Amino acid sequence: MSYDFTAIDFETANGFRGSPCSVGVIKVRAGEIVDERLWMMRPPEGFDHFDPRNVQIHGVTPEMVAAAPRFGEVFAEMDAMIGGDLVVAHNAAFDLGVIRSALEVSELPGPAYQHACTVILSRRSYNLASYSLPFVAEAAGVPLRNHHDALEDARACAGIMIDIGRIHGAGRPQDLEEALGAGFSAVAPYRIGDEVSRATQDARNWRASGSSIPKQPDWAVWPQEGSNPDPNPDADPAHPLFGQNVVFTGNLGISRQDAKNRAAGAGASTASRVTRKTTVLVVGDGFVAGDLTSGRLTSKAREVLKKRDNGQRIEVVSEGEFLQMVGGAWPATV
Repeated sequence: MSYDFTAIDFETANGFRGSPCSVGVIKVRAGEIVDERLWMMRPPEGFDHFDPRNVQIHGVTPEMVAAAPRFGEVFAEMDAMIGGDLVVAHNAAFDLGVIRSALEVSELPGPAYQHACTVILSRRSYNLASYSLPFVAEAAGVPLRNHHDALEDARACAGIMIDIGRIHGAGRPQDLEEALGAGFSAVAPYRIGDEVSRATQDARNWRASGSSIPKQPDWAVWPQEGSNPDPNPDADPAHPLFGQNVVFTGNLGISRQDAKNRAAGAGASTASRVTRKTTVLVVGDGFVAGDLTSGRLTSKAREVLKKRDNGQRIEVVSEGEFLQMVGGAWPATV
């Protein structure tokens, strides 16, 4: 068995994971890209509104996919390209969650997938201030030209996985699971009638209430820290937040307490200030990873960079990346 896998990347129309509007798929054989495909699509019916914030990020508009097939018409072909491969994604919990939620609302069954997360594998392979895809792609020697283009992002993810294999001398991707001790997991097949994911439950509740996305609530004006719940001991160890110590700064698309609860549900410990135990700082208020180089930082972020200079390994995560990890929606205003 050689260094074979399939890398994927989804872009979504709105804050619901089950609203894919494009997907890039990259086939790798013996450590080389041998095939690639971009599918543009309409999200599943009833969940196909386009949030302006999402459009601003990836540039896919309703008009661009108006004549495209829906996810349910694309899925079989996409799944056939993946075949029995290991699925690799940057923040795999999100991309596999997109497939699951889109299948649920499309009322379609889906297979099991073995998958690997290049966020987690990158943490064990590079020492970076941020493990956002552009930062890691640069470190791996495959710099991104057009971030949030699904095919470009999938290609970068594939390049990162290839470089990580080179760093650790892996003859196949599965060797990294033993060498690095994390980053790999599996999702069970989905059968119609199975319990649906939390993301789908939330989206159905929003729809039933007559709202396409949650409205910007009063708490967003000045976030309250709230309590720090115990981490879920039964969470998936392959989740990118499992075992991390997380601190929040700025406004997110969900309340600070909800953010802490969701982080704890993924197996993270949370705190209200940056300490020697901190491993992840989540920054709201529209922060993106590129702000680390532009100087647009909160006081907590500056404290993190000081601690990094003194040898403490802390990762800075944007609002969007965190919401992808735990599920949630962008604020209604942009």
